[in-house]
Amino acid sequence: MSIGTIKKLTDRGFGFISTDSGELFFHMSAVQGCTFEDLREGQSVEFTEGQGNKGPRAEMVRVAE
Repeated sequence: MSIGTIKKLTDRGFGFISTDSGELFFHMSAVQGCTFEDLREGQSVEFTEGQGNKGPRAEMVRVAE
């Protein structure tokens, strides 16, 4: 799993994770172990990288321990 920081969350159910190699999009359906509403900008998260229709995206997003 990779580690990143939540850079931005939207009221439309998606957000962006900042990593050393750039930014990744994620959708609220990828969040595990908590709800999308529990996430905060600046929070550290773990995720796996996947491929979406529009390019790379974060999957299996969860709060880093």
